[in-house]
Amino acid sequence: RFLGVFCMSGHSKWNTIKHKKGAADAKRGKIFTRIIKELAIAARDGGSDPDSNPRLRTVVADAKANNMPRGNIERAIRRGTGEEPGVSYEEILYEAYGPGGVAVLVQTVTDNRNRTVGEMRHLLSKHNGNLVSENSVAWMFTKKGQIFVERPGVDEEALLAAVLDVGADDVTDDENGWEIICPPDQFEVVRDAVKALGIEPPSAEVAMIPQNYVKLEGKEAQQMLKLLEAIDDHDDVQSVWANHDIEEKEIEASLA
Repeated sequence: RFLGVFCMSGHSKWNTIKHKKGAADAKRGKIFTRIIKELAIAARDGGSDPDSNPRLRTVVADAKANNMPRGNIERAIRRGTGEEPGVSYEEILYEAYGPGGVAVLVQTVTDNRNRTVGEMRHLLSKHNGNLVSENSVAWMFTKKGQIFVERPGVDEEALLAAVLDVGADDVTDDENGWEIICPPDQFEVVRDAVKALGIEPPSAEVAMIPQNYVKLEGKEAQQMLKLLEAIDDHDDVQSVWANHDIEEKEIEASLA
């Protein structure tokens, strides 16, 4: 169980804060719901064969890593391809500003667009944020593969050589571990190179990486953490990214 917080380049990212708060362990049902939706969407868009569908292959690996039963995985894929009846989903990316002018992207999968947009608007306004029009903030982010590796027991030279050899763009380190950034189409190869060293990354995803960051302190930092947690708790939300820069002491205060 991963409980560390990575503060790569001084920026605490939401998915690592989430692990610190224990959210990943406490909300296993939410994780399964997210994966089932992602399996259905991936199969619908690219077919049911993971060998020829990279997105589906990545989600199946995620499902197995979370100990999802094989029957659940296969049923979700069949629903996606229409071989089995089920709910019809659509993907919607919401853009918003949070406390202190932080840019926020929220990736959702929903069976009811009107319900989801209404609930997103309500959550944001409750936590000092607001929805904005398409591409108001998306241009501030770049789609990249992002893999975190914890420091204990890892040979730094071997890790660097392995990931840079297969196309990683950048590796940033601090006292807790490494953040590996790579092109989206190299994500699987780079992640597999990490795993081939016997390392299980606590977090690995194709993410929207901010090009710049907004530093938050005090009340605004606490509001931002509460907003991110509220958004992440929503059943239709798959991922949330934001360009906040929040120090470790603020995260500890939110846990107190």
